Amino acid sequence: MNYAIIAAGEGSRLVSEGVPVPKPLVDLDGRPMIGRLIDIMCECGAESVSVIVNEGMTQVADYLRERARTLAVPLRLTVRTTPSSMHSFYELVRLIPEGKFVLTTVDTIFDAGAFRRYAEAFVAAPAGTGHMGVTDYIDDEKPLYVGTAADNRITGFYDTPHPDARYISAGIYGLERAVALPVLESCMAAGVHRMRNYQRQLLLAGVPLQAVPLGRVFDVDHASDIAAARSFLSNPHTPDHA
Repeated sequence: MNYAIIAAGEGSRLVSEGVPVPKPLVDLDGRPMIGRLIDIMCECGAESVSVIVNEGMTQVADYLRERARTLAVPLRLTVRTTPSSMHSFYELVRLIPEGKFVLTTVDTIFDAGAFRRYAEAFVAAPAGTGHMGVTDYIDDEKPLYVGTAADNRITGFYDTPHPDARYISAGIYGLERAVALPVLESCMAAGVHRMRNYQRQLLLAGVPLQAVPLGRVFDVDHASDIAAARSFLSNPHTPDHA
């Protein structure tokens, strides 16, 4: 299976709070956060890793080019500045080979074991089915609430709390390129923005989407989140991290 990372944001909040390095290069566990993601993906049997970074993040692009020299699988890099994560996905999907892939944003923090189980379940899932990572840990400024049926089949995506929404999106997407790309192209043609609207269009297109709980998942948006991420990764199974 193939993997992909969106690392095209500017990280302006971290810069304004005094963090001296670009977000993808912030050290969380002895590795830059993007390096940790690449390592986990390789441990999950990645056949390739594709990454998009914005044009201002020259340090990140240089780091990735250096990693590519010694990585056991192809690391495909595109350097583009885009107006939204959905546009970044559109640029990135051109690099992703045919078949199943898992996409995540660079600052998504999760337990590696939970992610591995998620990836294994997606590999075994029927063709054409999407597996969306979800969490019941709500620590997001603008969460996307995920409605589910009793079997965790996704029934809707909501900007506000909803009766059937036990989870929010974890920003981890398992899709099949032949299914994902036509919907993405239709979104681009219609001027749709944001990944949450793309997910809504997947449902409208009849793509079966399954919610897969991953335990605690959160983003690094502020300097205070860095300490929280380091604490979580040092021992993700302590009670306060459940």
